[in-house]
Amino acid sequence: MKILITNDDGITSDGIVRLAEMAKNFGEVYVVAPESERSAMSHSISLRKDFDAWKVDFPVDGVSAFACSGTPADCIRIGVLNIVPGKPDIVFSGINFGYNAASDLQYSATVGAAFEASFQGIQAIAFSEDSNGCHEVTDRYLLEIAKELVEKPLGENTIWNVNFPGCKLEECKGILRERTVSTGVFFRDIYHEKEKPDGRITYSVEGIREYEGDEGTDLHALLNDYVSIGIVGNLR
Repeated sequence: MKILITNDDGITSDGIVRLAEMAKNFGEVYVVAPESERSAMSHSISLRKDFDAWKVDFPVDGVSAFACSGTPADCIRIGVLNIVPGKPDIVFSGINFGYNAASDLQYSATVGAAFEASFQGIQAIAFSEDSNGCHEVTDRYLLEIAKELVEKPLGENTIWNVNFPGCKLEECKGILRERTVSTGVFFRDIYHEKEKPDGRITYSVEGIREYEGDEGTDLHALLNDYVSIGIVGNLR
């Protein structure tokens, strides 16, 4: 297989390195990822300005890697259309630093990049984990879940969305599949105002972490220390 990988945390992030290492189990790995963080850019692409991509050294042997000055969706577009010979068989996006679940999905560039792959006719899986730095559950289940989902192609404009809880491995209660997207939010945002000397108002956002989620949803699974697997659909 030919696997294309991107993320929204940047090509030097720990998560994309771990994902590329895992992806080598499936075949030939290509990484096309932003040069720096592009979080919360959703599915945005560069239309009225050019962007660059250049080959870079990558810490995983055998991986062909390119940094890109554009968005994660840009990375997928040039990866599929220009860089990967004959197009990739599958796209992995992540591993995102922080959950991509509930209503927050609409802002995620990790998920947006996966949707771009789907729009290009390529099966895609988005992977995310808690931002607390504990990778035990991710490291235990990442390859196992990837093997499972690679064998389950989805219909047009749909992606697999996988989130790993940030608990210790012995605290993880297992995997919950067929999770629906919670209508709640993982972070409740508030904006702080500060008046500038010229009369303008500066706004800075603060995310307050929520601890609720309806049963059967991705958020409920994560808050109860389960791995969450779900299908997310989008319409053009």
